[in-house]
Amino acid sequence: MMLQKIVIIGANAAGVEAASAVRKKDRTAEITLVTREKTVGYSRCGLPFVISGVIPQLKELIVYPPAYFQMLKLNLRTQTTASVINTKEKTVTIQTPRGVNETIAYDKLIIATGAEPFMPPIKGREKLGILSLRSIEDGEKIDAAVKAGAKSAIIMGAGLIGLELGAALIKRGLQVTVVEMLPQILPQLLDVDMAKLVQDHLKQKDMKILLNKTVEEILGEDKVSAIKASGEILTADMYISAFGVRANTKLAVDSDIPLGETHAIKTNAYMETEVKDVYAVGDCAETTHIITHRPICPQLGTVAVRQGKVAGMNVGGANSQFTGVLVSAITRLFDIEIGTTGISEAVAVKNNIQTVVGIISSKTKADYYPSAKSIKVKLIVEKESERIIGAQIVGGEEVTQRINALSFAIQKQMTVRELAKADTAYAPPVCETWEPMVLAAEMVLMKLR
Repeated sequence: MMLQKIVIIGANAAGVEAASAVRKKDRTAEITLVTREKTVGYSRCGLPFVISGVIPQLKELIVYPPAYFQMLKLNLRTQTTASVINTKEKTVTIQTPRGVNETIAYDKLIIATGAEPFMPPIKGREKLGILSLRSIEDGEKIDAAVKAGAKSAIIMGAGLIGLELGAALIKRGLQVTVVEMLPQILPQLLDVDMAKLVQDHLKQKDMKILLNKTVEEILGEDKVSAIKASGEILTADMYISAFGVRANTKLAVDSDIPLGETHAIKTNAYMETEVKDVYAVGDCAETTHIITHRPICPQLGTVAVRQGKVAGMNVGGANSQFTGVLVSAITRLFDIEIGTTGISEAVAVKNNIQTVVGIISSKTKADYYPSAKSIKVKLIVEKESERIIGAQIVGGEEVTQRINALSFAIQKQMTVRELAKADTAYAPPVCETWEPMVLAAEMVLMKLR
């Protein structure tokens, strides 16, 4: 029996998870991880919280130290670029840190190339000094700019990373202005009504948010000195691009590995691409939305590790499936938590799904209990089947497990009538007699009558 040769391109969440899963199934396989980065196996999601000062150092984000790779006998090649995949000969050409080309053979290949910050085709986009937050090095640059005395920042884009970073910089004492071309913040996650709640909270914390403003030009000589947004000229000490990320697919495209509708790498339920023995996982891979059945590339850490595990188990000889995503996500901005799962009203409209919505404002503890905080739950139900298809929650605490509970409900195709009969727990210091999710379900039932 020949030893199986496994090559994994990318060594962050999805890649390392895939390697670990292969190793659990196959004790003898030769597993090689190739990555351009110097630091591997760290949590990108933790970067804003190092910048805010909550986590003292960037190196604390390293989840998998070098000893982990040694223990699992993983051959880790850092600062190494995979330049060509030959799917006919089953080889990968890599460039070592010294610039030497080497060819490695594979029996199975997993592409985990992740995503890169995306900059729209704005005039002047090539100017120096525009920062983004994706890697540890990016985090170091932003932190250095703050330490060097930056007093103000302009963040272009009001998505999750933009707002988390904005909150972090305010905590470090900077004046922050967020510029967003759409009429709301968090457009991928929330509907307008729930986004407004979050926006009001951010305003109270002195975050300046400019909506319906398109960045048209980046001004300055070689280096950025101002931006022009919908005709207005804005200046700051720091300029941050947070327009979002795009899947890193160049290697796949150059190797004739097909992309899907979302321009990420097309995969099936086993995380296989359309080329035999080649898998794709994480931020570069397309998957399916459980509700709309449409292709989607959610680019979330939770999805990356789950996909990595599925691909790794399959490469190791299992028959594991990835069943799609609900894009469940959560964050905390200052004193509120924001969670979402399933689809929003806006996405339902786009997909011609008729919905009934229930919204309730409640408290996180008994009303008379001293530290009770407010919480708002929005449930989205498909009118015909009465099934729950989405939820959004904004509250002072206890949002995560409610979003998780609703994600279970959606995955098990629970109807709003079943949710209204949920057997929930209660004690004054921890929750209300009537669970807010149940009250939201009752609101939907009233409308359905």
